[in-house]
Amino acid sequence: MRGLDEDRVGAWLAEHVVGAAPPFSYSLIAGGHSNLTFRVTGGDGQLFVLRRPPLGHVLATAHDMAREHRIISALGPTSVPVPPALALCMDETVNDAPFYVMGYVDGVVLDGVRSAEALTPPQRRTAGFDLIDVLADLHLVDVEAVGLGDLGRHTGYLERQLRRWSTQWEASKTRELSAIDEVHALLSRAVPAQHAVAVAHGDYRFGNCLLDSATGRIEAVLDWELCTLGDPLADVAYQAVYWTDPGEQPRMENDPTAAPGFPTYAEVLGRYAARTGFDLSDIDYYIAFAHWRLAIITEGVYVRYLHGAMGDEASDLDALAARIDRLAGIALASAQRLVA
Repeated sequence: MRGLDEDRVGAWLAEHVVGAAPPFSYSLIAGGHSNLTFRVTGGDGQLFVLRRPPLGHVLATAHDMAREHRIISALGPTSVPVPPALALCMDETVNDAPFYVMGYVDGVVLDGVRSAEALTPPQRRTAGFDLIDVLADLHLVDVEAVGLGDLGRHTGYLERQLRRWSTQWEASKTRELSAIDEVHALLSRAVPAQHAVAVAHGDYRFGNCLLDSATGRIEAVLDWELCTLGDPLADVAYQAVYWTDPGEQPRMENDPTAAPGFPTYAEVLGRYAARTGFDLSDIDYYIAFAHWRLAIITEGVYVRYLHGAMGDEASDLDALAARIDRLAGIALASAQRLVA
């Protein structure tokens, strides 16, 4: 299997993961667009999950396995549901790249309308509110108390993000897209004050959560590779990208909230504000930023698929390119409204 030296990884698992019994079998868990995630089944049927970086060239600061492992280890004792962190391997002779192992959490991923339709409308409403409640709980975590106070800088989050993703666009773009540059200029001139410092997930949405299909509750939050300390409103606004109110057209193909029964985005914002006490008056700025940033991230995904760095997964490159154009266009229209 591409991305795994099964013999060497198996020997390492048997030695370093408590309860891991060989022989092991492996399967690629579909859906990841960056780090590769594998289901590991032990000889006794026990399940684990292994994550490693993509196979191709990656940025020096990206896909940091030790960082992901540290984050879920720190959040484990909190009310934020995360998989158990079991072991970290930084020895690249084992599998040519660092990787970590976590416990397997059973649950469903809502990655579109069809998966959402497996829930009843009342369960969908529960899921929508639980999604934002878990996000609020994450943002209320005392970063110093859990040992994450040095995970990132405490101030200047938006300024750093604007620099980072603008630089990444220049490094990864496959074509010119004027909307990306125009949005960067508009957002750079209107940066709001940061109101709080929180653990910011960076890619928080239904597609990165496991749900209990019987209750609609979040069982585990996954994919922490973009996590840092930052402005919590960036995570809140990111929900708008993947949220479809009644009568609207979905912005993303993998948005489950187009199915009836989910709360509206306004209800979600109200729930979050009541739970955290945070001021959401600048949320429109963050919504423009969220679309712009995701357009750039998706360009990086496009490039990795183009160069075969995503293992055995396949993707419709034309659809990815169209998604980038659509996100950039929404970001530009949103940013222009800020200065109108």
